[in-house]
Amino acid sequence: MPRLLLHSRDLRLRGVLAPTLGPEFHLVVESDSERTREIVAADGCDVLILDLDEYPGGDIRQDFESLRGASVPIVAMSGEGSRALALELVERGAYDWFRSPPVISELKAVVRRAQESSLLRHQAKGLGADIPALDRMVGNSARATVVYNLIRRVSELDAFVLITGESGTGKELIARAIHNLSPRRNLPFVTVSCGAIPETLIEAELFGYEKGSFTGAFGKRTGQLEQAGEGTLFIDELGELSTHTQVKLLRVLQEKEFSRLGGHEMIPLKARILFATHRNLMQMVTEGSFRQDLYYRVNVLGIKAPPLRERSEDIPALARFFAHKYATAFGIAAKNISPSAMALLVEHDWPGNIRELENAIQRAIIVSDGPEIRPEDLPDILQRPDLLGIGDEAPDASFEEQLQAFKLRLAQNAIHACHGNKTLAAHSLHISRTYLHRLIRGPEEPESDGFPGAEQDEQSDAEPRSALSSRASAS
Repeated sequence: MPRLLLHSRDLRLRGVLAPTLGPEFHLVVESDSERTREIVAADGCDVLILDLDEYPGGDIRQDFESLRGASVPIVAMSGEGSRALALELVERGAYDWFRSPPVISELKAVVRRAQESSLLRHQAKGLGADIPALDRMVGNSARATVVYNLIRRVSELDAFVLITGESGTGKELIARAIHNLSPRRNLPFVTVSCGAIPETLIEAELFGYEKGSFTGAFGKRTGQLEQAGEGTLFIDELGELSTHTQVKLLRVLQEKEFSRLGGHEMIPLKARILFATHRNLMQMVTEGSFRQDLYYRVNVLGIKAPPLRERSEDIPALARFFAHKYATAFGIAAKNISPSAMALLVEHDWPGNIRELENAIQRAIIVSDGPEIRPEDLPDILQRPDLLGIGDEAPDASFEEQLQAFKLRLAQNAIHACHGNKTLAAHSLHISRTYLHRLIRGPEEPESDGFPGAEQDEQSDAEPRSALSSRASAS
């Protein structure tokens, strides 16, 4: 049962909200700031709600500053008069905000998300605290945290791991994290990319060769399987191996030994092997281009690196990380990222994933003249007319066209004001996030979903609202 602590001077709210929240939530209302801090410090609540309408701006800011360092997520409850303050607190670290008087279904959803996000952050921090293996893995989204959990789980197991995902999603970074968290962390980590080595040379690269084993073999060479020793060998782009090399690799994995090309001495396999591919190996098995027995041999434990478009909430943190990285590397002053530029970054689909984002930020650091990265500093492919501003409509534009352009302007301004956070932007416009997303994408939307979100404003539960209604009228 989520434990909610509402920090408010209006103690009547417990009698109003508790019955409508139902038995699945436990609500406590506390007006004293010191007592609120004590409850939070004693881990007496799962989510802290700040009632912005009942406190002068200065008072609530002071309370927020004293509470935001705690592990409890903070959610703001705001009427129309304090909406700007709510957005400010979210920018400074609050999890989210909702309107007062609240729609109970919206309140429940926000609280549940806040609690789940807190649990995921704790898990991610626990992983990162073990060893500096995850230092370069930026992001605390739910999908990123699933990956962190799997990394920790498989790192202690001496088993084959198959890392899948699109190009640029950080598959090698995942492999290095597994190695750095494993008992082999102080031993070699050797990488071989099957896609970067010609097919005629890949076997020599993997197994090594003896002098005279083929034309041009003027001496003995140690292969990557041998160079890894008792450490970790990371075989990237596994799907690029020819069927002939697949057979030889399968035998090594089964027999735990191999020989150099042209040699007869059997060398024991001591390294742990991690595999990665951006290709669909199961489809390749069906097509006959990848051996089924090798697929099941390497896919003992699987980790999927999520594409960046599925973890867009991590984009601001990643962008700031790369901005700091390349400003330091180039020896120039640190640069902030303007809200309008961040909005472009968040809205882009990133087919090249994290690698594409890194390159975009590196370019922006180089070409930017001012103290911050602006939209014009980003690559042309990121420029979105609907986010950068809309030109004047043609004089003969229809009413519907002009109305759609006006809605787009409102959406653009809200996204900029919320630093690219679409959830906050939707809240500020009193529309659903789904409708906001469809709006900025451009397709027509029925008016029943439109401004100002009448369906969300309807109260689905027949709860008593006297205290809340009176405060709303006053505001």
